[in-house]
Amino acid sequence: MAAAQVHMCQTIFPAHTNYRGELGAGQLLKWIDTTACLAAEKHAGMPCVTASVDDIQFEETARVGQIISINAKVNRAFTTSMEVGVKVTLQDPLTTFQKLICVAFSTYVAKPVHNGKVDLKPVEFVTAQDFLEHTLAAERRKIRLDHERVCKNLVEECGMNICNQEEGAISTDLTHVQSTELVLPPHANHQGNTFGGQIMAWMETVAVISASRLCRLHPTLKSVDMFKFRGPSTVGDRLVFNAIVNNTFQKSIEVGVRVEAFNCEEWAKGQARHINSAFLIFNAVNEDGELITFPRVKSITKDGLRRYHGAIARKKIRLARYIQLMLFLSCCCRADHVWFVKRQQKTSIKMFTLEETDALSIKVEMQVRISSELAFSLLSDFRHHVHWVKHYSTCKVIQNVTEEDKIYHITSISINGNKPDDFLILVSQRKPCKTGDPYIIAVRSVALTSVPSSENYCRREIQCAGFLIYPDGNSSFVSYCIQGTPGVMPYVAATLDGSSKSIEDTASGCIHFLELQSSTMDCI
Repeated sequence: MAAAQVHMCQTIFPAHTNYRGELGAGQLLKWIDTTACLAAEKHAGMPCVTASVDDIQFEETARVGQIISINAKVNRAFTTSMEVGVKVTLQDPLTTFQKLICVAFSTYVAKPVHNGKVDLKPVEFVTAQDFLEHTLAAERRKIRLDHERVCKNLVEECGMNICNQEEGAISTDLTHVQSTELVLPPHANHQGNTFGGQIMAWMETVAVISASRLCRLHPTLKSVDMFKFRGPSTVGDRLVFNAIVNNTFQKSIEVGVRVEAFNCEEWAKGQARHINSAFLIFNAVNEDGELITFPRVKSITKDGLRRYHGAIARKKIRLARYIQLMLFLSCCCRADHVWFVKRQQKTSIKMFTLEETDALSIKVEMQVRISSELAFSLLSDFRHHVHWVKHYSTCKVIQNVTEEDKIYHITSISINGNKPDDFLILVSQRKPCKTGDPYIIAVRSVALTSVPSSENYCRREIQCAGFLIYPDGNSSFVSYCIQGTPGVMPYVAATLDGSSKSIEDTASGCIHFLELQSSTMDCI
């Protein structure tokens, strides 16, 4: 077992379950937080506290008599914080039945005794999976830090004036639930602070009650949209939980929970400390086991409108996060595969192929006499690509999602007399988190209602492509990967059978453009 890894097994007893005999989500969150904290402290060698828990998607439910297996491992250590990945599986002792329940990513902050200086040691890699999670941890951290800003911008774009007022919509005010808990010693962790897992369990309880007031059934927690701990609480504090339905989305419902803490003096004065907020997504089934459709909700207050539109923004962000992480995961996985050398005619250019079950991927490696930072700047702006990619006709920015994520619309010339193609792609650029990490440019097709497919073009898709740019002294080592799906195969098929050097010519054009730009800048 790796040094920063902890394994926990729990048998599910009736006391751990709900009225259906299923493991309560609150109890599972307790176990997840405990295991992850132990892994963090094992790596740090000092006490650690929960800072946040990323989105969790619950895939399966567990029942009395089954066994929960929780494995927690530190993926990456930053200066004072670290990401811990948690994998929860379900085992049945009477059969070989085993399923994945969920995967979670938590952030923990080291708290040294007497507030000493913290500089966490790096994580040692044991397997290729360790290296992959280490790479993705940097991307997840960026998403985490940028979450509030992105959500705020989306809410502002949606506007706060329009809300669903259709006939039969239910007021969200009817779903408000408030509960107060006194923090006792059994609720505290080994540092005397309120156990983060206990707070999350209490939040889940009030959220379930809030959701049930809308659907008149017993809802099931399906996912969590990021727990974020804003401050600590201790034994003797009074924790006040406020839960309310924010919005409904046909088969799912979002409930927001806010936690405030009071000590004795603050309790008397009504001075609250905001210590946590989270958004929990539920669904519910009828007597036939079918998912029900939730009624629409409405709100006429300013705070209600904020919550209503905030739920819409968070749903968009959840989808975008999933696409973004899958994009980087695919890019990183292909970078670590064993490739077959297809052609190596030029010392500065190498081409490889990788045969997979459903696709043929291509990788081109180039040595460029230009700094990695400048190469990253030029390659990440796809409007420059028309200078060396011969089949590109036009390329323009459609939407600036963030400073590092842009959506481009690209049109191509006709291939073999067919209708010209067009692509709608998300380009995400990431700078290295530390020395030795590459610059990353990841590409994936997306869909926008504002840019529908046109009769003049055949809309093609790029499942995964990207650049990895490594510094090499005064030069750069550039690796470009693309998954050869049907949409892009017409552009590379001729090269694969040896009848053309189009990819090598494109790579040569790329090198020439980059080095020419470098020379121009040096002259200036």
